[in-house]
Amino acid sequence: MLTLLLIVSAFFAGVLNAVAGGGSFLTFPALIMAGVPPLNANATSTVAVSPGALASAYGYRRELGRIKEVSLPAFLGVSLIGGLLGALLLLWTPQRVFEEIIPWLLLFATVLFAFGPKVSAYIRRNFKVGHNTVLIVQFFIAIYGGYFGGGIGILILATLGVFGLTDLHAMNGLKALVSGCLNAVAVVAFAFGGAVYWNEALIMMAAAVAGGYAGAAVARHIPPPILRKFVIVVGVAMTVYFFVTKG
Repeated sequence: MLTLLLIVSAFFAGVLNAVAGGGSFLTFPALIMAGVPPLNANATSTVAVSPGALASAYGYRRELGRIKEVSLPAFLGVSLIGGLLGALLLLWTPQRVFEEIIPWLLLFATVLFAFGPKVSAYIRRNFKVGHNTVLIVQFFIAIYGGYFGGGIGILILATLGVFGLTDLHAMNGLKALVSGCLNAVAVVAFAFGGAVYWNEALIMMAAAVAGGYAGAAVARHIPPPILRKFVIVVGVAMTVYFFVTKG
């Protein structure tokens, strides 16, 4: 039963990450329910969804070819460096400390996921942000992504919106590529740091790849607001759960 839970959560996490982001809100609690400690569940979740994000990016390969507003090497470069730093920071965090801050991270990620588009629109309307500034912002987003990753998709989408991208499918493709790459470098750190539960990770990887590739296809037909609302509900439920159990 727990194996089925991991497979189903990873598949739909792949779909969600391709369409709206927020897949870690499914894989992280599934791993917790399977008995994985929170810090290790976070690292294992990152390992599990990383291939799915790259599969999703491949599914968006046509849309990625249309992007002209942003330098892919620069954007990917700062994301890789930031993701590695975030992963190392997680490995240096004691399990007890991580258990104390996880409810706050979930709260931050949920609020961010819920209001991220409005914040991004406000910034675009009221501020003129240069490319170097946006790259600096993306660097810190990547650190957060390597450390925890909840809501990382909407953060990346918001940054791309500041860059001036308006093609949602192209933005989703670049989001998937960037998040997949920064997760990949975090995976290396987690693997060497011994933080990954590999049996659970390998079970979830295949399902996440299938979900990520399928999600890129169905994203053109499913209204993102519906999926966003579902992710927000899951995020609120998990935040409340961890605050209650923490107390």
